[in-house]
Amino acid sequence: MGLQAKNKVDPAFSMSSMTDIIFLLLIFFMLTSSFITPSGLPVNLPSSETSDIIMQEVSVTITKDLKYSVNDKIVPREQIKGELTSLLKDKKGQVVLHIDKDVPVEYLVEIGGIAAGLEANVSIATKPF
Repeated sequence: MGLQAKNKVDPAFSMSSMTDIIFLLLIFFMLTSSFITPSGLPVNLPSSETSDIIMQEVSVTITKDLKYSVNDKIVPREQIKGELTSLLKDKKGQVVLHIDKDVPVEYLVEIGGIAAGLEANVSIATKPF
């Protein structure tokens, strides 16, 4: 009695679609992680009407109790210039200042002047209203 099925299903599993999905997820997470602004120290940013997203090469953070960090590495105030010089050597970079809104302006001007003296483009991080 011929009780065999006429259509045989191939049990092989194609991995090509799975690798495509994994590749797209990898690209998605790589791109979105570059838009996250890392800040190891908690900072209450000032507000502004316009707030553009830029790719930052160097991030300088100053908290309201005047703790400094460069790229999430806590640095004493006296070593900021040396740290920026080593990160920006031989290139014109982008420095983003994450400065708490309660910090006096003189500290902003000091760090901005150091970065501008190293021929870097200086931007101030803000949050929208």
